Amino acid sequence: MPPPADIVKVAIEWPGAFPKLMEIDQKKPLSAIIKEVCEGWSLGNHENFALQIADATNFYITEKNRNDIKNGSILRLTTSPYQTAVQLHERIQSSSMDAKLEALKDLANASRDITFAQEFINLDGISLLTQMVESGTERYQKLQKIMKPCFGDLLSFTLTAFVELMDHGIVSWDTFSVAFIKKIASYVNKSAMDTAVLQRSLAILESMVLNSQDLYHKVAQEITIGQLIPHLQGTDQDIQTYTIAVINALFLKAPEEKRQEMAHILAQKQLRSIILSNVIRSNTPINDEMAHQLYVLQVLTFNLLEDRMMTKMDPQDQAQRDIIFELRRIAFDVECEPNNSGSIEKRKSMYTRDYKKLGFINHVNPAVDFTQIPPGMLALDNMLYFARHHQDAYIRIVLENSSREDKHECPFGRSSIELTKMLCEILKVGELPSENCHDFHPMFFTHDRSFEEFFCICIQLLNKTWKEMRATSEDFNKVMQVVREQIMRALTLKPSSLDQFKSRLQNLSYTEILKIRQSERMNQEDFQSRPILELREKIQPEIMELIKQQRLNRLCEGTCFRKISSRRRQDKFWYCRLSPNHKVLHYGDLEESPQGEVPHDSLQDKLPVADIKAVITGKDCPHMKEKGALKQNKEVLELAFSVLYESDEYLNFIAPDKHEYCVWTDGLNALLGKEMTSDYTKSDLDTLLSMEMKLRLLDLENIQIPEAPPPIPKEPSNYDFVYDCN
Repeated sequence: MPPPADIVKVAIEWPGAFPKLMEIDQKKPLSAIIKEVCEGWSLGNHENFALQIADATNFYITEKNRNDIKNGSILRLTTSPYQTAVQLHERIQSSSMDAKLEALKDLANASRDITFAQEFINLDGISLLTQMVESGTERYQKLQKIMKPCFGDLLSFTLTAFVELMDHGIVSWDTFSVAFIKKIASYVNKSAMDTAVLQRSLAILESMVLNSQDLYHKVAQEITIGQLIPHLQGTDQDIQTYTIAVINALFLKAPEEKRQEMAHILAQKQLRSIILSNVIRSNTPINDEMAHQLYVLQVLTFNLLEDRMMTKMDPQDQAQRDIIFELRRIAFDVECEPNNSGSIEKRKSMYTRDYKKLGFINHVNPAVDFTQIPPGMLALDNMLYFARHHQDAYIRIVLENSSREDKHECPFGRSSIELTKMLCEILKVGELPSENCHDFHPMFFTHDRSFEEFFCICIQLLNKTWKEMRATSEDFNKVMQVVREQIMRALTLKPSSLDQFKSRLQNLSYTEILKIRQSERMNQEDFQSRPILELREKIQPEIMELIKQQRLNRLCEGTCFRKISSRRRQDKFWYCRLSPNHKVLHYGDLEESPQGEVPHDSLQDKLPVADIKAVITGKDCPHMKEKGALKQNKEVLELAFSVLYESDEYLNFIAPDKHEYCVWTDGLNALLGKEMTSDYTKSDLDTLLSMEMKLRLLDLENIQIPEAPPPIPKEPSNYDFVYDCN
């Protein structure tokens, strides 16, 4: 007979003794189990002992996590978290350098466990560490020349322990002194600093800035962009990643009026070109964390355009109207007449004619065209940049269209305004960066005015597509849709430079877009005749049942979910799967993302399907209502779902991607007898229905379909006919 579910068989170690095999009753209090273990080895004062997982984590077993103990686990009897915290608190104050170093190393390892961290923090351990950083290490700095490796390790373990303790979110970041901030900043500002110390220092500064507006101001006074730049010019990608993370944090928390000033400093220090040459085009592949930080920097840079995008033009502002006069002057320089020639009416008539040629909607007062937000004044900025920096292309487009018939001219002014608005939508100007996105575009790091250059390429594309479509003013929206598709398809290929982006667009002509659309339309062909629709309705329940079975099979295979913590670089995972009989959800924590199949007995927690009351998605999930950055993160909201079961308890999920989100919400709804409504189900239904319809409508009269597949032919005697296409 299998053992009861509450009995777990484990081995327990104790230094200097043979391990014990014993059965743990999960219904008994943990203190009673520890007492029983201590008595077996004749150890008194059992309250001074605790059990740990005997692996690299050394996490303490508590009443909260005791269900994580699996059959066959190896546990270790050790001193209690409180006793260990007291001992380490004393040891790190030792006068012996070697003893102090060993104690700090142990503290850095122990601090990863939240149970120990709570006890150490209760002993005012954070204050002790900050005092050591502020002044305690001063006396060792005199010995730094002869004991530099030892000093570096001492400081590294001190900062590591500090980072690990703060990562649990028990202590507020607002409690730290200016002296501590100055000390951490000094480690970043030094040209030659131990790599581990530099990495921890950068991580601390990033967390300070992101978690406290008050600390942002203090850190900003101590750290300059010029002091951070050298760290990007090295070859250590971790240091580069942390450095860009600090720059992003300073950028994100800066008051709006200071962001433009900061962007100007970044441009002066050539941050973009340094990142391009030392990070993007380096020989080291870009990892996910670096890709995320580059994406954040890209978003924050484009968000600087939001102010101009949301600024209406003042038709009475002469300086703003002069920009429109400049556009007219560049385009029609040869036609300009002196201001004192002719009557006012004649000049107005001439201006109206030219503004019509420039493609403005309001020919009399084109300033009115720029009162629409978005894109506001940003559109006018783009037009002026194009006219000044790509003058030949600008003049050609304006003169080409002014010489066409009225109905076939591509209105440059109107096109520029709508195109600017479209590009802002594509690049999500004004939106906060997503927590999990890695979607940066290398080409935007190749030019100081990348958005303006992006516009210049796209406005020429728009004019080219307009001609290819032989469009009239009535086709304006259709042309814009095609241009959006061309841009999106080219961006998907992640061009490495603006020139490469331009060449990709050359291959995506209107004719090519039509071919792509036709191909996609054929793959999604829809039959509308009544007999076909009736056949479709008849087949649909079978297909839905097939999709339901597929979803349930996927739930039985299981999925690894990520636990999102305050620090993205330390991912924690847990796994969930449905039992083969579809009656129980099994789940449990994992140390790392699994490479293969997760053993069934490693998932100790269970949730009977019969106890599930509902599936909740999005912002209604409890873990999305909690205080923190995730609350405002649109992408994470779209991947969040929770299972409500008896006693109003919740099992909270954040899917790794949209596909897994759809699979799990569909599968859980199917288990509850509810309709599967995800986008993935609709797509699968359309695809499978289309295939089944085509199969059933094949003309198979008088054609014998064999029961068995045809035999595989013998291999040829030689392969001389094979050649390399390349």
